[in-house]
Amino acid sequence: MSMEHPTSPALIRIPVRIVVLVVVLPVRMVWDVFAATGRLLDRTLLRPTGRGLEWLYRKVLAPLGRGLVWLLRAVLVWPWVGLWRYVVVPVARYGVAVPAAWLYRALLRPAGRGLLRGLAAAGEGLGWFLPRLGRALFVWPWLGLWRYVVVPVARDGIAVPAAWLYRRVLSPLGTGSLFLLEKLLLVPLVALFRYVLVPLLRYGVAVPAVWLGRHVLTPLGQGLGRCFRQAGRGLGWFLPRLGRALFVWPWVGLWRYVVVPVLRYGIAVPVVWLWTRVLAPVGREVRDALALCWRVAGFVSRAVGRGLKWLAWNLLGRPLVRIWWGLRWCGRNLVARPLGQVWRGLRWCGRNLVARPVALVWAAVVRPAGRWVRDGVWAPARRAAVEAG
Repeated sequence: MSMEHPTSPALIRIPVRIVVLVVVLPVRMVWDVFAATGRLLDRTLLRPTGRGLEWLYRKVLAPLGRGLVWLLRAVLVWPWVGLWRYVVVPVARYGVAVPAAWLYRALLRPAGRGLLRGLAAAGEGLGWFLPRLGRALFVWPWLGLWRYVVVPVARDGIAVPAAWLYRRVLSPLGTGSLFLLEKLLLVPLVALFRYVLVPLLRYGVAVPAVWLGRHVLTPLGQGLGRCFRQAGRGLGWFLPRLGRALFVWPWVGLWRYVVVPVLRYGIAVPVVWLWTRVLAPVGREVRDALALCWRVAGFVSRAVGRGLKWLAWNLLGRPLVRIWWGLRWCGRNLVARPLGQVWRGLRWCGRNLVARPVALVWAAVVRPAGRWVRDGVWAPARRAAVEAG
């Protein structure tokens, strides 16, 4: 006996199997009844009905459909095809297309070519005249105005006086102004910057600032840096330990010494014991009982079914079979054979009284008349239209 799947005691096994048998037996019997009913319906109703429908389609509906298709084609399609082929197409070809082609070839094409030549000549004349008219209206007046008015006025009235004014007045005046500005303003400012401001800034500000930074501020900053580094090292050692003592160790102790024992001994161990000692054995027994009781219920159901089958066959089946054979013989000899003879007579009448006369009329009258119309009327008319076009 393994510890994972211990053997269930009879105290659990026997009541479970009794309860399961009581529950499963009606279900299995209902299932077998449904299965037997389905097989019976398949053998006695569905398959014969399917064969009858197949025969009806193959022997009745398919020929009837082909006949209806032929009739609809003969009534609705072939007249329109003949009308299109022998009336609409010839009328459209010889009544519309040939005259339209002759009208285009004999009248419209020459008229179009003459009109095109006239338009081309008019376009060439306009192409020669319009550029010259445009230059005469929009180019030559402005060109004369620029050449004989604007250029002389700008040269003699503006450019020559402006050049004389610059050369005689503005250039000497600018040279004297630059000399005075250099001697009176720039030279004193340069001397002030070089001999007063530069020594004052160098020896009054820069040299004291360098000495102060080198001998006072630098040693002071180095000392403060060493102090801050030592303080940072001390805080870096102390603060993590303080944080662990305040925020980590209490929760670790709570988890290790409170939560884990409570979960282990208060929940996990009882649940495992309940599953191992109660639920798993009961589940295995229910599973085995279902399988066993399903087989036993099958044996019982088949035995009951065989008994009911024997009773039904001897009380209903044999009389119904005898009645069926009698009805079948009556239907075959009193209905099917007379109907077959009537159908063969109707088929003979249709073949000899309808089909053969129609075929003879078609071969002796309709076909020669159609060929005469085709060879004696349509062919000469077509050749005459082609020769005329």
